[in-house]
Amino acid sequence: MEELTVEVLRSWARAALVELGRARTEIDELNVYPVPDGDTGTNLYLTWEAACEALPEGELTFAEAVQAFGRGALLGARGNSGVITSQLVRACGLRLAENLPREQDDTPDSRLADPRMSEPVAFADALVFAADAAYGAVAQPVEGTMLTVARAAADAALTAANEGRSLPEVCLAAVASARQALTRTTDQLEVLRRAGVVDAGGAGLVVILGAMEQVLTGRAPGKTTGVPARIPAPDLAGTGDDLGPDGPAYEVMYLLDAADEAVGEFRRALTGLGDSVVVVGGDGLWNVHVHTDDVGAAVELGIGIGRPYRIRVTHFADLAPHPPAPGRAVIAVAAGDGLARLFGEAGAVVIRGGPGRRCSTGEILAAIERSKAPEIVLLPNDKDSIAVAEAAAAAARQDGVRVAVIPTRAQVQGLAAIAVHDPERSFDDDVVQLSAAAGQTRHGAVTIAVKDAWTMAGTCRIGDALGVVDGDFTLITEDLETAATSVVDRLLGGGGELLTVVSGRDADPALVEAVVRHVRRHRKDVDVVVYDGGQERYPLLIGVE
Repeated sequence: MEELTVEVLRSWARAALVELGRARTEIDELNVYPVPDGDTGTNLYLTWEAACEALPEGELTFAEAVQAFGRGALLGARGNSGVITSQLVRACGLRLAENLPREQDDTPDSRLADPRMSEPVAFADALVFAADAAYGAVAQPVEGTMLTVARAAADAALTAANEGRSLPEVCLAAVASARQALTRTTDQLEVLRRAGVVDAGGAGLVVILGAMEQVLTGRAPGKTTGVPARIPAPDLAGTGDDLGPDGPAYEVMYLLDAADEAVGEFRRALTGLGDSVVVVGGDGLWNVHVHTDDVGAAVELGIGIGRPYRIRVTHFADLAPHPPAPGRAVIAVAAGDGLARLFGEAGAVVIRGGPGRRCSTGEILAAIERSKAPEIVLLPNDKDSIAVAEAAAAAARQDGVRVAVIPTRAQVQGLAAIAVHDPERSFDDDVVQLSAAAGQTRHGAVTIAVKDAWTMAGTCRIGDALGVVDGDFTLITEDLETAATSVVDRLLGGGGELLTVVSGRDADPALVEAVVRHVRRHRKDVDVVVYDGGQERYPLLIGVE
């Protein structure tokens, strides 16, 4: 791909979110600097998710798209690494919009922009501009961090662009240099060397850049995340001073409406109150981050130059695990009205999801907060929602909530799990029982192809009936009844005592009757339960326990 467009931005945003979801836990485990609180991967995921959610659907100009994406990252930034990432994203996008004007107008920026700048040069220039902006946003830049990785990527991209390389080749050079710089961070920071890890924020940045490489080159995602593993080290003492007795006690973050010219002195004053000072933004809107012992003074500095809001204070001592109080809630993602009723009647807190409407980390966190329960079991009930649930769980754990995610990949697995839930059991025993019930449930579905596509079963055409077994398209037929009975036979081929059929919003009652009749005729040993699920796109969801 040789041109940076809105569609490229959308593809990169989606790919990076998926890859950050895959790598989130591994990045969390690397997190020892500036605070060993194990949340860098989660914070980067939440920051990126906020940026993705801020990118509107529909037709947009390139400038509108990058502005919305950058603003979303700024408003949703979490933690030190998330704030720096938001600055990188915002600065890179704004520079690209200046260098690659897709629509000419009479604004000063448009007249000053150079329309002759090539895509590779513009991309490299934007990376350099973003790295400079990120260094400028940090009151006391430290090498061996994601700043170092950003600078290495930018320098390599600029060299490649000046050599006349193509846009994909420039991106490849940037990613390769970023990965090399990441491996060197272990030797650049003593705290990383003692822990035997690379910088967590830098690892996240490599994942994000790697997603851009996927989009521009067409390369498929790797089987592994590419995040370097922790190297066993004998001396872990002293890692992450901010959680020690001599380090600042609080992380303070807030958004700040303030004049741009006042921010330089504000940043310097904030440095006198603590460390890890990062102030990013522009055009009157700023995101402020500091580790300090004096929360009031940090907020008052903001009041002195503008209006601070969305103030978030984390007491580092509260990050240590502690025994939960009694009480437990199960939160389930439901793909239809009927499924929502089923989960609700079983005692679950319900979040709406399903094809075309994936739930967000924010929605799950809001449900956790509404439940007021110190123990939470999450049932994502969709393979694409598992990473979202994991990110929400990690964020909730920072607030002292005990959370377990049962990796249910289908609605019927969630129904099987909620059926054995017992709040009188211990938390661990309940999680084991729900996990076992979900894991022992094979799942399938039938649907109609809405476009020509290649599947594991071959090429399908619009209107073909498709059968799904354990998440994969395994058969293509001319009618839904044949597809449904074939899926049932395959699921029951491995044994089973109970068949659950969940009818969709537009399912023909005759289709459900045909499946029930087929089972009773050929498998008299199997009980059949039918529910009205109300889900879209899939006339039938099928489970076998």
